[in-house]
Amino acid sequence: MSAPLPAIVLGGSGYVAGELLRLVHAHPRLSLGAAVSTSQVGEPLGAAFSHLAASYPDAVFSSLDDALARLGSAPAWALLSGAPHGAAANLIAQVLDAAAAAGVRVTAVDASADFRFVDPAAFAAVYGHPHPQPELLRQFTCAVPEHLARIDTPHAAHPGCFVTTMLLAIVPLVAAGLAEDEFFVSAVTGSTGAGRSPRDTTHHPFRANNLFAYQALKHRHGPEVRALVQAATGREVGLHFVPHSGPFARGIHATVFARQRTRVTEGDVREALAEFYRDARFVRVEAAPPRLKDVVASNYAALGVAVDGDSIVVCSVLDNLVKGAAGGCIQWLNRLLGWPEDMGLTTAPPGWC
Repeated sequence: MSAPLPAIVLGGSGYVAGELLRLVHAHPRLSLGAAVSTSQVGEPLGAAFSHLAASYPDAVFSSLDDALARLGSAPAWALLSGAPHGAAANLIAQVLDAAAAAGVRVTAVDASADFRFVDPAAFAAVYGHPHPQPELLRQFTCAVPEHLARIDTPHAAHPGCFVTTMLLAIVPLVAAGLAEDEFFVSAVTGSTGAGRSPRDTTHHPFRANNLFAYQALKHRHGPEVRALVQAATGREVGLHFVPHSGPFARGIHATVFARQRTRVTEGDVREALAEFYRDARFVRVEAAPPRLKDVVASNYAALGVAVDGDSIVVCSVLDNLVKGAAGGCIQWLNRLLGWPEDMGLTTAPPGWC
């Protein structure tokens, strides 16, 4: 086997960056080339991620300049970005520019929102500021890997965790013509979805033994879901989304409600979803309602179906940090590089975490 491909991980000490580092260490064809931080340069990775101290006993955070200086040491690199929305695009642009100047090939995958819209005006309308690198947008494709048979761009962007959870349920319903083009979603996320920097709503005494909705019917992920459903199916849909903060650390449970387009049974819907994901290693369609503990800390997702009268419900669960972020990025990287899509991602869920 050839030497492992070195990877630059952007995102400092954030949760997504930590998951990227964990998955890079477990990947048989990747090695850590640089973990970039703006605030912890020279600090051990284990100081920010104590659970990774044994995996990276000698590794320290690098500055972006240090990482760019290393590009010439290998002919090809992976770039995995867990950097925040609004910051990721500029960081990625600097790496790609430096790689081009050095004659080095870089394959990039981004977990932020910076490359989820093809149109910079659509990005600006949702995020309230101009896109920082509009000329790069056409170099990235954003989709759930299971929803796109091929990719024609050199780089990829993975949809967000809420978005991925909803798309896994909605896209096959639309593609199979089973549901009307209007969806209602109630979804509960764990506290890691809010990032590492503490806020009132992520403080443990507030979050524990609590459940509350936020940004009901006006969350920024709504336009992203609509755009990505249209890209995957060619159909425009309506979406009414209410996110909730749950009293657990990892995972998302989304309940998707729709009206039948044609009369179908629960078995018909389950069979259609199972056929849609027949070749998808990481998406299971269950006979019983799916549970978070069956997927948390893994790259697997599970769907469950219920039908009553003209109503269809699909419950969708996944781990927000893995399938909804870092794991989806590794899945995309595998595809872009022509490796098996499940490489480095098949570890089973722990089940009792």
